[in-house]
Amino acid sequence: MPNPTILLASTSRYRRELLARLQLAFEVAAPGVDEAPHAGEAPRDTALRLAEAKARAVAARRGSGLVIGSDQVAACDGLPVGKPGSHEAAVAQLARLSGRTVVFHTGVALVNAASGRVQRELVDVASTFRSLAAAEIEAYLRREQPYDCAGSVRSEGLGIALFERIASDDPTALIGLPLIAVARMLRAEGVDPLAAP
Repeated sequence: MPNPTILLASTSRYRRELLARLQLAFEVAAPGVDEAPHAGEAPRDTALRLAEAKARAVAARRGSGLVIGSDQVAACDGLPVGKPGSHEAAVAQLARLSGRTVVFHTGVALVNAASGRVQRELVDVASTFRSLAAAEIEAYLRREQPYDCAGSVRSEGLGIALFERIASDDPTALIGLPLIAVARMLRAEGVDPLAAP
């Protein structure tokens, strides 16, 4: 019996590039989910809720396949740290985060659209920023322009130089899709990335 279709419920190129590392064929589908946090919702809960909502939305439309949803919410002192959207906002954001620790909460969910089975996991990455000089912030932002990245960090690029240390069980979670968790979830559904193609 052939492996079920794998669908990534995301339009993020970062997540698409990460999932491609597992060398499995997959399709991409936009989840069309409202990503606004609920009132009083903790950042970690938002990430996990949205990851599942994205996977469920695509699974409901498709009716079959293994659907992977993921969401990331960064937080500092328990408060969300969003995407800056502009150069000026990114400068202010990085100046505020300099020398501090930000936790990137990455939720991931896998929904078997046929059976309805749902697997969910939250992977945290504690990222401690170096003390950043204003000139370093400007140089980084001019070169990387990470205005669509939480915390102004494009960690798969030059953003990694912003950190003093990173602590996590899964380093790919920092970029937005925890592949160790995804591989474990796929194996639980009978799809092993290491099996011979």
